[in-house]
Amino acid sequence: MPLNRSFLLSSLIAAALAIPASAASAQEITLGASVQLTGPVANTGRYYRDAYQLAIDKINAAGGAKIAGKAHKLTLKLYDNQSDVNLSVRQYTQLVSQDKVNLLLGPFASNFALADSAVSEKYKVPMVQGGGASDQIFSRKFKYIFGTLAPASNYFGSTVEMLKQLKPAPKSVALLYADDAFDVSVADGTRPMLKKAGFEVAMDERYSTNATDFNSLLSQIKSKNVDVVLVAGHETEILNFVRQAKSLAAAPKLYSFTVGVPSEDFRKALGKDADYAFGMTAWLPSADLKDRWFGDAQKFAAEYKAKFGYEPDYHAASGVADVEALVQAMEDAGSADPQKVRDALAKVKFDSLYGPIAFNPQGQIELPQLVIQIQGNDLVEIFGAKGFVKQPKYPMPAWNAR
Repeated sequence: MPLNRSFLLSSLIAAALAIPASAASAQEITLGASVQLTGPVANTGRYYRDAYQLAIDKINAAGGAKIAGKAHKLTLKLYDNQSDVNLSVRQYTQLVSQDKVNLLLGPFASNFALADSAVSEKYKVPMVQGGGASDQIFSRKFKYIFGTLAPASNYFGSTVEMLKQLKPAPKSVALLYADDAFDVSVADGTRPMLKKAGFEVAMDERYSTNATDFNSLLSQIKSKNVDVVLVAGHETEILNFVRQAKSLAAAPKLYSFTVGVPSEDFRKALGKDADYAFGMTAWLPSADLKDRWFGDAQKFAAEYKAKFGYEPDYHAASGVADVEALVQAMEDAGSADPQKVRDALAKVKFDSLYGPIAFNPQGQIELPQLVIQIQGNDLVEIFGAKGFVKQPKYPMPAWNAR
């Protein structure tokens, strides 16, 4: 019996010594996040849950983060904030004060990022988020919040440039926006651009977040014979807007929305009624967008669709970029120390499947919005930094003429 025990002990020691050094030295880095998995915006929140996990799995499969010569595997600690801002703040507080996560990833939506970033600032734990674009998030001189969405104030910038070149030229514009942080920032940035471009702003109206009734606004659009309608809101609001526009036979020459149009679900929900809608995106799955872990954006999109059963849009791509930015910063810093990672994020510069990542002094990146349009259920890039890529379907025909 003693001989067997001695033999067993010798075998265990030998097995332990046989473990590769990289595996033996692997340590875990935990990234924490709270996202909307239930509630009104859960359909968009899932992009971040799935993107975070896919990016972490991909990086781990390649050996994890290489920090100061050692391999570190990533793990994700994720809560469902149930689309409740107050709950989200409590969950981020728990992540840093009780769960002791190393670093933070963000929620979806600007009002959430605005509130949750106060937690990262208080505890001095950097958060990289691709769900909030409101200028308010980055105007407070916070040091620990970084964002991979371009400023909300310029979301309609490319659209306004396109409007100036359309034939026949539109003259009047209706600007409609929800009363949350993101949409107010969009409107505040778009209003002066429209005036500078010489358009008549026939309507400038704020509506309640999660509004379901747009009949009054649509009636005004019809009575004023508005040429162009620009709407800043969330996807459920945009769906209601389009359905009611059809019901009231309200068909301006063009309408464009800040969200919804890039989403496969949006096109499925509206079917043929989605045709002619304009939108914007900072990202399309191009093979030209090279990436260290996925190869390129097209390969990422195919892998994402195969794993989750639905197509990624810019929300998912920005979510992957968030994870990659934290990993790149840890590797650059040679440490997972929050202060050192924060300082590395301020200087980080790398190519991702989402595009080039480099944060300005406020913590935000600059990516131009591409104007897109739904044409026969296909998503088509229409206008970018170099002008028209493809001619739009314009003016939009009346509902009974489709």
